[in-house]
Amino acid sequence: RTMPETLAAMTPYLPRAAVITDVGSVKGWVVRTLEPLLGAQMALVAAHPVAGKESTGAGAADESLFIGRRTIITPSARSTADAIDRVERLWRATGSHVERMAPDEHDEVLARASHLPQVVASALAAALCGERVGEHEAAAYGAGGLRDTTRIAASSAEMWRDIVLTNRDAILAALGLFRVALNEFERAIRVGDVARFEEIFNRGRAMREGLK
Repeated sequence: RTMPETLAAMTPYLPRAAVITDVGSVKGWVVRTLEPLLGAQMALVAAHPVAGKESTGAGAADESLFIGRRTIITPSARSTADAIDRVERLWRATGSHVERMAPDEHDEVLARASHLPQVVASALAAALCGERVGEHEAAAYGAGGLRDTTRIAASSAEMWRDIVLTNRDAILAALGLFRVALNEFERAIRVGDVARFEEIFNRGRAMREGLK
């Protein structure tokens, strides 16, 4: 959410026909908020390299981070053909696969594929934080499964706070999808419906096996 203030401070010192781009995880809010701040001849080409890590700061830099990963370009009213070409060439030069998507469509997709997993992982980790059974700390017995499932719970709260606040509606819709599946699991377990449990479980396994 610091982007508008940052751009407003930069604009007086930029070339009149500067191309503005970003690397944020939400695009609809970015486009709607930044476009009014542009100079008359400036172009905005919003972008999202889908290649994040749970680690933050300069010490976590990785020169191969974008190789073979997807970067989504979300053209809008202030995106000229030349500006789009320049930004797409920049991302291809990093080794990224570039594709285009409408800003709000991007936010709906990423709410499900990225933002929901973060909230779920963080909620799971928070639920187990300090949880004890007798003298045993439950999380200490989680082994690889728990570590894999909660890996992204180590992400920056500052960054994710801004993501959830600027993509609120799409994330709430995605949480609704998850809640339906969780409720289905709970119901199957409560009544001992083995067939239903296996159906949901195998649906999840099929999705996981299809990830590339």
